[in-house]
Amino acid sequence: MTELKKHFAVIGNPIHHSLSPQIHTAFAKEAGLLIDYEAVLSPLNQFKQTVQTLITKKLNGANVTLPFKKEAYELASSHSNHAKIAKAVNTFEFKEGEIIGHNTDGIGLVRDLEQNLHVNLNSKKILIIGAGGAAEGVVYSILEKKPTELTLTNRTIEKSNMIQNKMNEYAKSFDVSLNVVEIVKLPHHYFDVIINATSASLSDGDLNIDNKVFHEDSLAYDMMYGKETNFIKQARSQASQTSDGIGMLVEQAAEAFYIWHHIKPQTKTVIDLLRKN
Repeated sequence: MTELKKHFAVIGNPIHHSLSPQIHTAFAKEAGLLIDYEAVLSPLNQFKQTVQTLITKKLNGANVTLPFKKEAYELASSHSNHAKIAKAVNTFEFKEGEIIGHNTDGIGLVRDLEQNLHVNLNSKKILIIGAGGAAEGVVYSILEKKPTELTLTNRTIEKSNMIQNKMNEYAKSFDVSLNVVEIVKLPHHYFDVIINATSASLSDGDLNIDNKVFHEDSLAYDMMYGKETNFIKQARSQASQTSDGIGMLVEQAAEAFYIWHHIKPQTKTVIDLLRKN
């Protein structure tokens, strides 16, 4: 009997830059699966219609990228624990008329840090810069790893306060000190891992972070990938170790692949290939 080809997509706006088709095709090839995976540009005000159209075309699953992760959460009929906590969805599973929403971003980030970059997050002091969906989507997964402290900062500090209020109960359950610090006061603190979750890197913007925030022993991690950002340049100038977000991208895709196919793909070869390109 011939194996039926399964169909998947990534939905976003813009979408032309997405590496998801390349990643999932590589995973499927390695696993010996027959799939096709396309990038779908959804008009900004028609996300729901775009998803419904894809469902009628017998799509098996979809990834969701900017700016639709919150809308995807609203559209899902049920949610995984990580999606529920982040109130954002980046992976859809279409099952018997149901839309199940997952969030694999935090899992992807933590796996990249721990497995690929060999950083044990337990008992570390971690800083997240930014308070949008990207930051919010990873806080719970970091708290699960029980760092000593997780500090949030953002240009508009009220947004960091909102995330703190939402996540405080989880921080307490994992015995993690969850703090909010204004950007100008950051030099008075020490961090093992500094994560840039802002969109500043997209526009070559500056974060206005004091050089003293970076240390020789710290890892500066930018969720952006594909270019050397100002954040990475600044961290390097202070002798910090650095990494872009390509590993996170591949690891969150691997988790989505596992949700759809129940196969854990090898990620290292795909990360190396993307870095080379």
